[in-house]
Amino acid sequence: MILRFGYVSTAISLWEASPSRTLTFANWKKQDKDSRKEKLYYLTLQNLKNTKRTLYYNIAHGIELYRMSSSIVPLATHPEVKWDYVTPFSYLFKEIGELVKENNLRVSFHPNQFTLFTSPQEHVTSNAIIDMAYHYEMLKAMGLDKDANINIHVGGAYGNKPEAIGRFNVNFDKLDKDIRRQTTLENDDKTYTAEETLQICERHGIPFVFDYHHHWVNPGVAKEFEQLLPRIFGTWKNTDKVPKFHLSSPKSEKLIRAHADYVDISFAMPFIKALKAYGESADIMIEAKAKNKATLKLVEELSKMRGYKQVNGAAIKL
Repeated sequence: MILRFGYVSTAISLWEASPSRTLTFANWKKQDKDSRKEKLYYLTLQNLKNTKRTLYYNIAHGIELYRMSSSIVPLATHPEVKWDYVTPFSYLFKEIGELVKENNLRVSFHPNQFTLFTSPQEHVTSNAIIDMAYHYEMLKAMGLDKDANINIHVGGAYGNKPEAIGRFNVNFDKLDKDIRRQTTLENDDKTYTAEETLQICERHGIPFVFDYHHHWVNPGVAKEFEQLLPRIFGTWKNTDKVPKFHLSSPKSEKLIRAHADYVDISFAMPFIKALKAYGESADIMIEAKAKNKATLKLVEELSKMRGYKQVNGAAIKL
């Protein structure tokens, strides 16, 4: 079995390579029409170029798993700004998609915590649909809309979790079916446990992304996550992908929900060993502040252990 590791958004080893340069609506509004367009074009161009730079870095370092920034296009979903961000940059979106496909990379998006389907307020659901469509349109422009996933959390409980889950079940079906097909759900560190999120995934037939750190903080009744692995892997059975997991470690004893700069291998090993015992390949997204450095460091540490052979820059054979 193979475990591949990746990271989120920014390769901090690269100089000035943020793919998330942004513009606030307040600053946009202060400018005249031409300046607004110029600023949006400039920032989007830089973000797309830096996404390409990051992919080349990943290819050179054998990192096949990568989460792209949700902030590639500034103000893309703002109701007063709405602009055509695909046509002017179609060539760059296409180049990014070709890079991904030619090098067998696995990329994804993870919209922010406000993209949720449990709210009793209709405008929250409408905004979530708009945001999911934005991410999907970028994937379409890249030619990755049938491959890459968009990962979200279930959302809030609003004082009544069963009712909130009921709203999710109704509101999620309002999404375009092609977007639903690319969606994955993740357990969170405060509200929806792995068991609860897994049940929702099984109901809708969508893959479940298990977050080990979140489960450690918010285990619910089912503390032994190993018992959930057959069901977790089962949600991916009808896809052509190996299951994806998230891994990070607490920043400190007091800040248990915050992500540390690197992954504490002693914290991670129960999770890694459980996957090894299960015996099937998996992809693991590292959500550490040191980004690519944390990913490569963890792989290096694992490779020094008996039974863990490094087979690529960020892949281990067990």
